[in-house]
Amino acid sequence: MKLTGTPFYILTIVLFLASIVLAVVQWARRGGGGGQGSRRGNRGRAPQAKRGPLQFVGYLATILFCQSTAVLMVFVMVNNSNLIYDSWGDLLGTSSHVRAVPVPPEDNGIAADAGADKNRQKVIQSFHGVDDNAVPKDVKETDLKGQLSGVDGEVLVWTPPEYDDPAYKDKAFPVVELLAGFPGSSSTWFGTMDVSKQLAPLMKSGQVAPFILVSPRVTLLGKNTDTGCADVPGKVNAETWLSRDVPQMVLDNFRVDASPDRWALAGYSAGAHCATRLALAHPNRYRAAISMSGYNDPKEESDSLTAKDPHLREVSNPLYLLTHAATPPNVALYETGNKGDGLEDALALQKAAKSPTSVTPFETHGPHLSATWKPLVVPTFKWLTGIIPPQH
Repeated sequence: MKLTGTPFYILTIVLFLASIVLAVVQWARRGGGGGQGSRRGNRGRAPQAKRGPLQFVGYLATILFCQSTAVLMVFVMVNNSNLIYDSWGDLLGTSSHVRAVPVPPEDNGIAADAGADKNRQKVIQSFHGVDDNAVPKDVKETDLKGQLSGVDGEVLVWTPPEYDDPAYKDKAFPVVELLAGFPGSSSTWFGTMDVSKQLAPLMKSGQVAPFILVSPRVTLLGKNTDTGCADVPGKVNAETWLSRDVPQMVLDNFRVDASPDRWALAGYSAGAHCATRLALAHPNRYRAAISMSGYNDPKEESDSLTAKDPHLREVSNPLYLLTHAATPPNVALYETGNKGDGLEDALALQKAAKSPTSVTPFETHGPHLSATWKPLVVPTFKWLTGIIPPQH
């Protein structure tokens, strides 16, 4: 049974209620009509049997059953609300989406990918609905086998209202890759964050550009390990998966612009770190990035592979990428964060940026939760529309 969704949630409720019924039945048997006997005194009452060790174990097991079912029910309720884990494998850390770890070929940018070897077989995918009631029905899902990265995982795609409008049949559309935090699900942006629900009416009214929204899997390794969105030799090609395999699939299946000026990233928490890092590392692929409560030093996520290796930790830091670039990257960054939760990192990037790099910091005042990030969707995408405007 799927971890998220209504069926398993209903099952947890049934188990919790069953545990309460079991506890009441046991209490009633132990009491043996004690309320009536207390008025008559002890005369005429048969002496109560002494509680044996098996009864004690039974009572203890019932208490533990009640507690565990209550905790499980609350966990599932919170998980369904925030879409942190979407499978048992992600929750237990037993699933790996790494098929192989080849050495990626030279990266010549997204425009080169679009005009790559004419003999290359295109990555044509079939799409289906998302098996999650929290995700809108107009979001499509595909299972992608990364040709360059050796990563296999689901990718969710939403096309704007204009995409199927006959008036736009010859138009190419801009793209935003949406990155979840860690742990996080590819469904979170469309479920908990309501990104498509919030933006669709603004796209229709022209306030936001008609972006195609793409949410790839970011949890790739078992044992609850964050990849840091990096290529780590012998372990994972997360960076190649996100910046090359996923965009190539989008290029081959949708009407999208093949210019880096029409591509962007957005992420929250660990996904925000990745969005900033990937944009700065690949200005030949992305024009902008939105970071919600992100960080520069990979050590902020203790479970990150890049935090555990001194060299990877250094070169994966967006501030390092910015200050060590051969030329300032033509990238615009919108960096949000609270004091002690990303704001200082955003200000450090702003201080180090040189034209044409631009950094717009924005101070938030909420906790490190989706409740803080969800209201940022509209203003950040309006900002992004100023960077990547609609094409008429």
